[in-house]
Amino acid sequence: MNLETILVLIPLLPLVGAVVSGLGRNLVGRKGAHWITILAVAVSFGLSFWLLYLQIYEGLATQDISVYTWMVVEGVTFEIGFLVDHLTSLMMCVVTFVSLMVHIYTIGYMADDPGYQRFFSYINLFTFAMLMLVMANNFMQLFFGWEAVGLVSYLLIGFWFKRETAIFANLKAFLVNRVGDFGFLLGIAAVLVTFNSLDYATVFAAAPEVAGDTISIVGGAEWNILTVICICLFIGAMGKSAQAPLHVWLPDSMEGPTPISALIHAATMVTAGIFMVARMSPLFEHSDAALSFVMLIGAFTALAMGAIGIVQNDIKRVVAYSTLSQLGYMTVALGVSAYSAAIFHLMTHAFFKALLFLGAGSVIIALHHQQDMRFMGGLRSYLPVTWLTAWAGTLALVGFPLFSGFYSKDAIIEAVHLSERFGSDLAYYAVEAGVFITALYSFRLLYLVFHGPERFEVVHGVDPHAHLPDGQLAHEPHEPPAVVTVPLVLLAIPSVLIGYFTIEPVLFGGWLSDAIVVAPDNDVVAELGQAFHGPLAMALHALQTPPFWLMLGGFALATVIWLLRPSIAAVIAQRAGFLYRWLGHKYYFDEFNQKVFANGAVKLGQSLWQRADAGFIDGWLVNGSAKLVQAVAARVRRWQTGLLYDYAFSMIIGLIAILGVWVVLL
Repeated sequence: MNLETILVLIPLLPLVGAVVSGLGRNLVGRKGAHWITILAVAVSFGLSFWLLYLQIYEGLATQDISVYTWMVVEGVTFEIGFLVDHLTSLMMCVVTFVSLMVHIYTIGYMADDPGYQRFFSYINLFTFAMLMLVMANNFMQLFFGWEAVGLVSYLLIGFWFKRETAIFANLKAFLVNRVGDFGFLLGIAAVLVTFNSLDYATVFAAAPEVAGDTISIVGGAEWNILTVICICLFIGAMGKSAQAPLHVWLPDSMEGPTPISALIHAATMVTAGIFMVARMSPLFEHSDAALSFVMLIGAFTALAMGAIGIVQNDIKRVVAYSTLSQLGYMTVALGVSAYSAAIFHLMTHAFFKALLFLGAGSVIIALHHQQDMRFMGGLRSYLPVTWLTAWAGTLALVGFPLFSGFYSKDAIIEAVHLSERFGSDLAYYAVEAGVFITALYSFRLLYLVFHGPERFEVVHGVDPHAHLPDGQLAHEPHEPPAVVTVPLVLLAIPSVLIGYFTIEPVLFGGWLSDAIVVAPDNDVVAELGQAFHGPLAMALHALQTPPFWLMLGGFALATVIWLLRPSIAAVIAQRAGFLYRWLGHKYYFDEFNQKVFANGAVKLGQSLWQRADAGFIDGWLVNGSAKLVQAVAARVRRWQTGLLYDYAFSMIIGLIAILGVWVVLL
């Protein structure tokens, strides 16, 4: 099997699985649907891992292959092609492995759902879309994958379409992403106008030649063309990767089934924006203004969104706001030109965030789909595997030394500290404070769910399928089946170990240098590498750094409030007053969007209908012209008497009028 065939099969297999399990769901049945889709993703993962093996041990060079030319218009080629370098292979392995774990987990989580085959079809299609995005060698295919993941996320967030909240959530995700995608499309259009090409290699090679070119946009002001392109592209990333203020759709995406929450938040969709900016590093490196913009947006998201997680009671929403915060960390890394650190954190985050989401789903299964943490507690004895893996994922998330998240998050914090870019000081304080907040809401979740007293009651003798009030269960919680717990264990392993074993090659060994371009003056990762003496030494040194003590501070405070003295929580909430309400209302972003944009759009539409449609078009143009014709016809009708002498008289008068005009003109 040649390399081109392998590259075609990797995304094509999930597409075939999606078509067969979706359109042929009545033929293949429930078991057939999950076996076909899981096998498709498993083979894609195997082939992706084989490519990674060839790159590591066989020295496989970067592959830029054109598979199919769609059309050529005035010298611009629109094609399907694959660019496989170290960045691509890393993303392919992450996407397919996490997707495979989610597929296996889905067998247990969606076992009783009537849309079983449809769900497997959608998540296979989601995997195909993300693979097409990360493997693209041109902007057209990138945009195809970009829009495809948006489409499938719309279908999956609203999977339970009989729920009004699910339909509201998927529509919200669709509309917010249209805002970002509009900017993204403008950026691609600007690339086409500037470079007369959509091919990555051509555009990146020509970028230094146009670095000083400007364009007039508004009021005659001159803007650097690459700054405009990069900001427009990043606006697209703000939508897909949920950066403020385009973050509002992501928490509501929890209305979809938990497996898709894990897939969206860990390996697909939200990581697309981070990957895209890293891929576009040859463009972004020519615009300090764009990079500062990226960094400051990420810093605000990392700090502000994490703080909201402290007051959330829905277990999935706490993890969702954690995702927003961690995406902010990745964005900050991109803004200080630490692209490799952003990708490294994307990789480690994919494993432990998928683990935390699937662990939350395991808890939800055990508690009859209860998601409110106020009705949990004491579950460690009922769900030992889920409890242990949740601790592993949490320690990785908070950046405990030796866990994977420690290496990637601390690398970002130190890279920001070394940066001299405009706004980097502010970003540094934001990501430092974010460490404390991350520990606070993460350990709060652990204590409320797995520790402390049981805040639920088992009511014996009731129908297990009956809808019971919050806090009541038909039977005791128990560990879900192996199809749920095995993926948790398999995700826990890289959550603990992968950072330790990969930090040196990915960050300091030049692994991503064939894909990422960094100007020498901006290379904070290289500067950071001068002080790197191995992963163990890094972990030992971390015991003396502010992030470690901030993490311990968050752990200690959470332990006191939610484990040792839980009554304090209510007192703090009462005394916090406005701050607690402010966080509870998520800084009123939703209210602002509802009143200004949603209600504003409705009022504008009503006004246009009343004045423009009903008033001017219907009233004046359509009805008015009809009334005018009717009035003229009513008067002209009086001339039609049917008498010959009336018509003769009119003809004589007309002839005299014509002769009179002719005489005057002559």
